[in-house]
Amino acid sequence: MNASVLKTLFSDAAYAALAPLFALGIGALAVLVAGLFPLGKVARAVLVLLTLLAAAALNVGMLLGDSVPGLVLDGTFVADRTTAMWGVIFTIGVGLAWLFSRHYYDEDASHQNEHDVLMLASALGMSLMAGARDLIVFFIGLELLSIPLYALAAFRRNRAKSVEAGLKYFLLGAFAAGFFLYGSALIYAVSGTLKLDVFADPASRAKILESPMALVGVAMLTGSLFFKISVFPFHLWVPDVYEGSPTPVTGLMATGTKAAAFAFLLNALLALPSSTSTSLAIIALITMALGNLGALVQQDVKRMLAYSGIAHAGVVLLGIAGAVAGDPKQGGAVQAALFYMAAYVATAGGAFGVLALLERDGERMTTLEGLKGLGQRRPYLAAALTVFMLSLAGIPATGGFLGKWMVFSVAVRAEMIPAAVVGVLLSVVALGYYLRVIIAMWMQEPGEDSPLASTRAIALPATLASAACVALVLVMGLAPRWFLDHM
Repeated sequence: MNASVLKTLFSDAAYAALAPLFALGIGALAVLVAGLFPLGKVARAVLVLLTLLAAAALNVGMLLGDSVPGLVLDGTFVADRTTAMWGVIFTIGVGLAWLFSRHYYDEDASHQNEHDVLMLASALGMSLMAGARDLIVFFIGLELLSIPLYALAAFRRNRAKSVEAGLKYFLLGAFAAGFFLYGSALIYAVSGTLKLDVFADPASRAKILESPMALVGVAMLTGSLFFKISVFPFHLWVPDVYEGSPTPVTGLMATGTKAAAFAFLLNALLALPSSTSTSLAIIALITMALGNLGALVQQDVKRMLAYSGIAHAGVVLLGIAGAVAGDPKQGGAVQAALFYMAAYVATAGGAFGVLALLERDGERMTTLEGLKGLGQRRPYLAAALTVFMLSLAGIPATGGFLGKWMVFSVAVRAEMIPAAVVGVLLSVVALGYYLRVIIAMWMQEPGEDSPLASTRAIALPATLASAACVALVLVMGLAPRWFLDHM
């Protein structure tokens, strides 16, 4: 590679576009090296916090700036305001999971440094996935996200469920990665390139999609992404993995992984024929139905939220189906997905964070039986969890309500009114299990065998994270204009 090619690849625009990724990568390496020295816990925490703040600040700067770098690295990565907003969402999601994990591993905190490095690496992978306009670049980001999550899922090695969750996630994730690579190879065999821009030209796109080999490749890529966002029929791994993983890690899986996969899926919409919109809508509705019905019969709140996450993935997929049927920009699909996932990161991240705080007092605190009477013993935690349940249910004045309204509006504008009506009805079903949590906390007395939450003080990082999540959920529901203006 000669000097002129290198100069083109690594121009000033490329450095500006990759600055948030550089911040995360350098920060992760710094935290890793810091583990070799006898630094205090607070010093290492400050290093992690500075890394996340630097990445977030760089993304916000791009979001509010007058110009954006655009396509860089020979068209394989895009840095625009949408990518910057995704980057902000990712850093918030990782930051929340990290704050809730600060005192979660008190019984075995010897590997906290490695835990922090893995979380920062996952944030780097998400950001790379969101801006990828090339299948190999996306795959690198996918593995930068997935491999740390495999390790984090099994991080509590003294618990059999955690090790089992990590193993299940690793094996199924490896199959999904294989599907993605094989699908990419088929598309390359037909088109001669791995860049998504090849589908931007209607004539070139039509020619490629005429090939059965290319269609099989697109189907395999879609199946791999469906595994990551946990939609039917690739959703069966979710309840077991979510239940067994450490709760802060579960929160990161439920929010960050979905957001990153949806971010790339929105970039890759051009590769999906418009005729697939009906199939996507049917898959979305089946996913919503299975998620909501599965959540109705759960007694463990982590498993309930796992099925709830499946249903929420179906909601966003319905918006994707509307985008495939029409113009994603004119239909507002990108803005709807961004807002929905931002609200979901704050809501689900906060809910899993509260459960992580309760789990420190015993695993049974994450069951409906364990939550009985929580409003009397810990009213602040119960109030926060109530806000999160109402937002997940889509109650007005919360970010979850406006997110669902925007997604269903995309489907209506795409003239998929029957699918939108069924989706709304399925969302009403979800009230059944969200209200069960609220009733257990505020209206039921603890049973004789119900575990009692201890009265020890909540750690400051977790307190700040819970308050931030509640504030974000309410602000996005009551005053969403700032978010909408910058998406």
